[in-house]
Amino acid sequence: MGREAICTCDWAGEITEVKALLESGEIVLRGGMRRRVAFSEIKNVRADGGRLCFAVGGERVELEIGPAAAKWAAAITGPPPTLARKLGLTGETIVRVIGDCCDETLREALAEGQSIATGAAARNAGLIVACVDSPESLRAALSDAKAQLLKGVAIWMVYAKGRGHAVNETAIRTLLRENGMIDTKVASVSAKYTALRFVYRKTG
Repeated sequence: MGREAICTCDWAGEITEVKALLESGEIVLRGGMRRRVAFSEIKNVRADGGRLCFAVGGERVELEIGPAAAKWAAAITGPPPTLARKLGLTGETIVRVIGDCCDETLREALAEGQSIATGAAARNAGLIVACVDSPESLRAALSDAKAQLLKGVAIWMVYAKGRGHAVNETAIRTLLRENGMIDTKVASVSAKYTALRFVYRKTG
């Protein structure tokens, strides 16, 4: 979802400035207060002018986020987006898949695109999804996709959740940022997998 705002937060009388992020399925607060609240925990959601008002565990919360308050309220109370929507897939999207897509939920989402390109056709894809499970596969995926990435195509790096895996969020962000890229979105793929979206940082 990717919306964010620097705003005043009133959490049960504790008032501070925060950076609020409206992600898929949760609100994240950073800065003067650090919270991560799933939509399922949020009750009595409403927009009051520029304020997003809700309750968490019986505590009253207000975020002064301005004109976007109504959209945030609708996103929290509406049906959750499908994985295909979170990944930016439509019936017109041609997707290039790098690596072994071993997650059934991801395969189903990819099927909602126009096609999954292979071979020479993959070079004209509008989106890349790379499934990585080792430092070697991560570097290989970046190398394989580089020509397209330089043309502005985005890439989702899909990797296993939790600790103890050969590839994690820090390793992915470090390598891709060292190569001039910036992460723009995060999406939970399934109970076992998550994903980060990257594009090349614009210059000039």
